[in-house]
Amino acid sequence: MPLQQLVSYFNDRFEKVHHSNLHPFRVNEDLVTGIFGPISISSAYLAIRTRLDHTVVTGHIAQLLAAPVANEVMTAQAMELGALVTDTVTEPVNFQAIINIDRLCRTVHMLNYLPLSHLGGVLFLDVDPRHILSVKQDHGVYFEEIIIKCGLTTKNIAISLTIDNFYALNHEQLLAGLSNYRQRGYQIALNIGHFYNAKGLVEFVTALSPDYIRVSAPRYEENSADYEVFESISLKSLESLFALATGQAILQSVDKQEQALIADTLSCDLVQGIYYDKLATDYLRCL
Repeated sequence: MPLQQLVSYFNDRFEKVHHSNLHPFRVNEDLVTGIFGPISISSAYLAIRTRLDHTVVTGHIAQLLAAPVANEVMTAQAMELGALVTDTVTEPVNFQAIINIDRLCRTVHMLNYLPLSHLGGVLFLDVDPRHILSVKQDHGVYFEEIIIKCGLTTKNIAISLTIDNFYALNHEQLLAGLSNYRQRGYQIALNIGHFYNAKGLVEFVTALSPDYIRVSAPRYEENSADYEVFESISLKSLESLFALATGQAILQSVDKQEQALIADTLSCDLVQGIYYDKLATDYLRCL
């Protein structure tokens, strides 16, 4: 289906599901944006490569791009939806708003991913933990319809959850929600970021058995305290964590050679970062 038709379809679907005349999806020169309030969102994709051959791309991590909307006349519904973007986590939490925004962002990512989908890799999509906690059953059903309409299957998608100490008390609910996604064929990724010692992390990884573990490389600068702490403490804990994992390990945000040495030390399966992008580009230029 042509991109413009897909955009029109999802706009109509959004209108029916949310009982609103707001049509948030737009396409301009093959780029899809989502509009809410004064904000326009779009997508960027970070290539995931194999560590031993940087020219082999096995997937992409979707990232959100946000910009102010120029000369936009806002409806009342758009203003309300846009205001939710800057909401902080307060009581009571508007879980339905979180779900709506999460779904809108992932729809934008799916539509913009279509030109890359022929590569056959995995698309990593972040999901807000509050989304998983607020949906009681059938996680992934709504999004599965979007995936199928785009001509893909759930096995092409890795639902990526960022874990930290804030959600340590909700591990059982998160496991149940992610299990629902997995039963529908989605792959599961755990994005640990820099929280190498989050509470209950070992138990959570063991119980979840994710298909991927994403870990961000420590920032590197000469005489960097962050890097020194990593070398002295976190490297060992990370080695133990990767040993528990049954899936593939991804070291991400690798921008310098010193950070790439960590990937080699840990024998990471997959890597992501400016350093590897440059190596792949330089190699292909020399062919």
